[in-house]
Amino acid sequence: MVEVLEQSALAAINGKSAGIKTVGIIGAGQMGHGIAQVMAHKGELDVIVQDVNAQALERAAAGIEQSLQKFVTKDVITSDKKSDILNRLRFESALDALKDADLVVEAIIENEEIKKDLFKKLDVLVKPSAILASNTSSISITRLAAATKRPEQVIGMHFMNPVPLMKLVEIIRGAQTSDDTYAIVADLTARLDKTGVMSRDFPGFISNRVLMPLINEAIFALFEGIGSAENIDTVMKLGMNHPMGPLTLADFIGLDTCLAIMNVLHEGFNDPRFRPCPLLKQYVDAGYLGRKSGRGFFQYS
Repeated sequence: MVEVLEQSALAAINGKSAGIKTVGIIGAGQMGHGIAQVMAHKGELDVIVQDVNAQALERAAAGIEQSLQKFVTKDVITSDKKSDILNRLRFESALDALKDADLVVEAIIENEEIKKDLFKKLDVLVKPSAILASNTSSISITRLAAATKRPEQVIGMHFMNPVPLMKLVEIIRGAQTSDDTYAIVADLTARLDKTGVMSRDFPGFISNRVLMPLINEAIFALFEGIGSAENIDTVMKLGMNHPMGPLTLADFIGLDTCLAIMNVLHEGFNDPRFRPCPLLKQYVDAGYLGRKSGRGFFQYS
């Protein structure tokens, strides 16, 4: 039931995304501005980044400029190409700025009710032909789609962090997602020079169904005193050849996001094996969220 979009499969849907010319990205955080950068760069699309937080928009614009400059320094792109990419980007605080978008990708907080409310607003705002996508890492696309009157045009596009560097996009089909919507998004994924993998709409999809229980178990090992954070990560790096230890990765993702995903898995499957570790809950309650707060399982300057 899982499909990897290899070249042979993509041939049948090649060109389906030609109608996608303007993309709206909601949320100017790390994921949102990374998706915006890739859409403007690889997809050569006009991109509108929307966020109610003006400072977040300023940080996003600066972050994209810095990221592109690194590509210029490494001779990956020219200065002219950098200018072209930046000229494709707009940063707006009003949701109405997205009304003419052909595709809107939501990349906001991992909270189902907040996402549903946003999708209801977008359903009224954007043109009838527009596709609504979510970058959710675990929440049901089927339930998000049901909040709209266009459920067949709702789909999941789960990008990996950091978006400009990571090749994978998990494409999640809700129960209502049409074949045409899937084909358009799959073709767009290829245009972005990403590898698309289709997942059924189950809690955590593929990536976090496998990854988050591993991270959660590493937190339990720390909680139970089996080893220090450094030793747990070292075992996984040197013994299992992981490029990053699970606790370092949790800090990179954000412990609040890890907890939200574990809650989705626990509630979705009603299975105690997905119970979030009490230490994870405690750290989130304390505001120890990982790199973004300066402290998680490790300290960051």
